[in-house]
Amino acid sequence: MFSDKILTCRDCGQEFVFSASEQEFYADKGFTNEPGRCPQCRAAKKAQTRSSGGYNNNRQEREMFPAVCASCGKETTVPFRPSGEKPVYCRECFQSTPRNNW
Repeated sequence: MFSDKILTCRDCGQEFVFSASEQEFYADKGFTNEPGRCPQCRAAKKAQTRSSGGYNNNRQEREMFPAVCASCGKETTVPFRPSGEKPVYCRECFQSTPRNNW
């Protein structure tokens, strides 16, 4: 059903074989596009992505605000500015607090 294909890498321009077994794997996974990079460039791209912190490395760090836990009194930080109208909990107390599951 599948036969080996010769493809050209979009990064280095070298030809590489897209084997019948790789094509079958792609089909089993539901992938519709053929690989655009040779195995070496794919590995280099994957290593670069891992070392840079992933695909979404432009995301800003979340601003954290100081607070005092309403349950245990421990100083903590939360990802919102506490208004003083509602209690604020540290991670441990928040996780052990029962919540309404609507």
